[in-house]
Amino acid sequence: MATRIDFYEPVTISARKGQYDSAAVYLEKAKKDGKYGKKDRVVYNLDAGLAYHYADQYNSSNVRLSDAEKSAEELFTKSISKAALSLVLNDNALDYAGEDYEVLYTNLIKAMNYLAEDNFDDAFVEVRRANLKLDLLDQKYADAAQVFQRGEEKEKEKAKINYEVKPTRFHNSALARYLSMHMYAASGKYGDANLDRELMRYAFETQPLIYGFAPPEVRYQSDSGAVLSVVALAGLSPVKAALELRIRTDKELDLVQILYTSPDSGETEYGHIPLEVSEDYYFDFAIPKLVDRPSQISRIEVYADGTFIGELSLLEDVGAVARETFEAKKSLIYLRSVARAVAKGLFAHKQKENVDDGGLGGWLKELAIDIVTDITENADLRCARLLPGRVYVGDFVVPPGRHDLSIEFFDGTGARLGGRTFPGYEVTSESFNLIEAVSLQ
Repeated sequence: MATRIDFYEPVTISARKGQYDSAAVYLEKAKKDGKYGKKDRVVYNLDAGLAYHYADQYNSSNVRLSDAEKSAEELFTKSISKAALSLVLNDNALDYAGEDYEVLYTNLIKAMNYLAEDNFDDAFVEVRRANLKLDLLDQKYADAAQVFQRGEEKEKEKAKINYEVKPTRFHNSALARYLSMHMYAASGKYGDANLDRELMRYAFETQPLIYGFAPPEVRYQSDSGAVLSVVALAGLSPVKAALELRIRTDKELDLVQILYTSPDSGETEYGHIPLEVSEDYYFDFAIPKLVDRPSQISRIEVYADGTFIGELSLLEDVGAVARETFEAKKSLIYLRSVARAVAKGLFAHKQKENVDDGGLGGWLKELAIDIVTDITENADLRCARLLPGRVYVGDFVVPPGRHDLSIEFFDGTGARLGGRTFPGYEVTSESFNLIEAVSLQ
């Protein structure tokens, strides 16, 4: 009935320390110990796939990320058809189908796995799959809303909740364009590479809520040397936390009012829904919200043969992508949670009215009804906990040949947080010279 997250602590600690092999071991042990149920297989495969990517175990990463993507596609439709179950219990009872941003980044991380193995064909496939998912995102939730609405129409209540899906404002990933731009250039398809560069810039121009910062200067060829491309994954993406709300029903106004208790302004209205109800009632429920995990990283420097050659620039804010894509689903979660809480609250109210015993026996029965209602009203907090928070890139011109390369992470005070070295890395004019470093601090 509730999301289990306590076992993630050693995983997160190891990942933040850069001990990615250890993080993967902890995740495998958690799975073996039953901390992940069958309904949690998507979130397990997401985090394990990411841990293996960070540990440079690319095949293990791809196996798990592929399993996560496949299960997510199958489970989304099933989760819609099983929505009635969540009205009885809560969304934790359903198979977790993943958030759209999580499934999107399975493709892009898989693309980087394939690029690390010089497998351009499969990397191209993953980038195209990511772009296709973004193209179909609005339609996906429009279809879901229709399914929910049809389910409501089959019920016998006189009043129905109207599900209206909020359109997404994310249809073009700068990271996807950056990767395909370089792959096209390395394949000699400079026209396609230039198109992707323009589409990357277009992503910044048309999606200011996602890309509220200047686009990085990128290049895929140079007459004065070879291009070295650097990608850094930094920090951790937002996670879900419970937003505790209260419901007040008004049978005279046929209204359900949702209230939020703010530390500053006391109880304020979070929203309201016209809905015919039979009783005046007041009770608690919760929905998931995204909470940022701030990163210490403020600067990332790149060195070649001990010489500073430049800083990386922000390309993609994964947190912004997560918040925007979560909005499309949040309205469905919110309205379904309200419907469930109202139904369960009113049912509990009627059950308590039917308790005949007086005194302590009656009080205990009423208490038991309240407890059962409360323990089945928990927000579904399942999510991938090892996604990076931001993606930084840089393209630098260096002489062709072997170089000792390093990527260094710094905090706001200038203190070094870690880094990665690539001794004797061969840079050529004919290939996609891509190196990657990770710091989840």
